Amino acid sequence: MIKLEHVKKVYPNVTPLSDVSTEIHDGDVISVIGPSGTGKSTLLRCINLLERPDGGRIFLDNEEITSPKCNVPKVRQKMGMVFQSFNLFGHLTVIENIMLSPVKLKGVSRQSAFDEGMKLLRQVGLADKMLNYPHELSGGQKQRIAIARALAMNPTVILFDEPTSALDPTMVGEVQAVIRDLAKIGKTMMIVTHEMNFARTVSNRVFYMDEGGIYEDGSPEQIFSSPTRDKTRRFIQRLKVLEIEINGRDYDFPAAVASIENYCRKNLVAHRTCNRLQLAFEELVQQTLLPRLDDPDVNVVIEYSEEKNEAAMNVNCNLKSVNLLETADELSLTVLKGITSNIEYSDEDGIIRLIVS
Repeated sequence: MIKLEHVKKVYPNVTPLSDVSTEIHDGDVISVIGPSGTGKSTLLRCINLLERPDGGRIFLDNEEITSPKCNVPKVRQKMGMVFQSFNLFGHLTVIENIMLSPVKLKGVSRQSAFDEGMKLLRQVGLADKMLNYPHELSGGQKQRIAIARALAMNPTVILFDEPTSALDPTMVGEVQAVIRDLAKIGKTMMIVTHEMNFARTVSNRVFYMDEGGIYEDGSPEQIFSSPTRDKTRRFIQRLKVLEIEINGRDYDFPAAVASIENYCRKNLVAHRTCNRLQLAFEELVQQTLLPRLDDPDVNVVIEYSEEKNEAAMNVNCNLKSVNLLETADELSLTVLKGITSNIEYSDEDGIIRLIVS
């Protein structure tokens, strides 16, 4: 249905989309997740041509909609857009808001638009609000009206840009319920959301956005249970990350230890865990690895899990199938075993992993 080929979007100080290629099939319900600023909303706005891509091509039903010859208003009739800020017309009643686009843009008779509008209001559970004005509705009700208004154009795909982010937590569920019902009837949708449980239950595909594009694309089970890429895993598991690069024996050891302390303070890591991370860094990196490397090139990544309340230290010295931990002196090994709950070595990638809690 929708095909993106090397789509790029550039702003003066940032490039949210550097190279995006994917296909969205009929009936797909795709949740788009990722950290703030990774191009999630920009992706939707480019698909709907609210933002013009600076490179690449987008196709809808085999028609290139990024072509200069494309009839953009006609294309937008096939793609409903639901924003986080509702965007209802305050001077119109609920039913008038829903009827407006079909009458003005598609030439539908007012009676037909009214009949369809009432059908949609019943579908979202708000038929009794037909004569109310937007200011008389709750946030959740406004968003359900916005969804009904998008459906009134009978679009082939609906794009949701964080549809629950502006709502009180008590109103989130009613909007999610409407979207779930749309998913059950096979409506094609893309949903930018920060609600991970919702994304997991409503979608058949999940896009994790990072590094200027779709960093990982998979089923909800794969993305949320066994992501294959590091940034996805860190985001899903809510890991706070510190990376320390060591290139040579004359690196600034006190600064590295201080960076661990600052990282722990910033992320509210327990004082005991912080001390153990600093000691593990000293014993494993400073005392064990560096003296045994001719040309030190060591990457240390510390990941703190809020859910598990534990930290992992992953140390890669770029020597696969050579476990330098085995050459550690007895005192260092005793210290490391005393402050960690687990020590692992991977022959495949040469990483030593310590778990500290």
